[in-house]
Amino acid sequence: MKRQIIVIADAGSTKTDWCLCDENKRINLSTNGINAITNETPYIETMLHEVFNVLEQMDAECYDKISVFYYGAGCVGNGICKIKALLEALFPENTQIEVYSDLYGAARALLANRQGIACILGTGANSCLYDGNDIIMNIPPLGYVLGDEGSGAVLGKMFINALFKHRLPSTLFDEFLRETSLTLEKILFNVYHQNCPNRFLASMSSFISRHVKSQPLLEDIIVDNFRNFLKNNVAKYDRPDLPVNAIGSIAFYYKEYLEKAAKKENLLIGTVEKSPMKGLIEFHSKLR
Repeated sequence: MKRQIIVIADAGSTKTDWCLCDENKRINLSTNGINAITNETPYIETMLHEVFNVLEQMDAECYDKISVFYYGAGCVGNGICKIKALLEALFPENTQIEVYSDLYGAARALLANRQGIACILGTGANSCLYDGNDIIMNIPPLGYVLGDEGSGAVLGKMFINALFKHRLPSTLFDEFLRETSLTLEKILFNVYHQNCPNRFLASMSSFISRHVKSQPLLEDIIVDNFRNFLKNNVAKYDRPDLPVNAIGSIAFYYKEYLEKAAKKENLLIGTVEKSPMKGLIEFHSKLR
């Protein structure tokens, strides 16, 4: 009987999750994040070597077939070509290598071969209409400056705006300063002068989640953020008959508020997962 091993990557800008699985065992590991567009080639090569070293320890030469399915941030156009070339240079010549966008990974993880709406709601946001095989429509998210409604970055931006423009209780403002030690000056420095301001803004979610149950105005911000996402992105697919499925920490931890937002927009929430890995493993295991 031929032995096959499948390598699956869920590559985000912050962290990359990997799963190496054959018929007998499964190894999960994480490396630093990989963005096909913003990261330089030597850095990406280092991350890929970490995984290949683990594969070699599993006696890679004893496998009849190695399949690599890479889903990642920045994997569009030249980003796909870049990652595929680096994988082809590292893995054996007969390795099956397929590279897709993180949004395509979300669609496969959430819907497998069914049609539907698939979304990413984490630090950033994205969405698509999926026909069970291909993404047939995508409203561009435009990033946290121009768009990314529903994301953790925009949630943080909305929260900070409300906090410092005195639309939230002064007691919450005092609590924020006490818990985070973030003054206005520090916030502005992190947003305008440091790398990855979107991650900094999304980090406000930890404070919001701790206080939302006691502060109804925080719930309003969360729900409004999701409503903006649904109105400006999902509604444009004109498929109110399809449930909205989502992957990402913001969708997962704020699911009840996502459902409230959907109800206000006459939409239904379907499957919500924190990570696509479980769904991707199931999807590719069925294709063995």
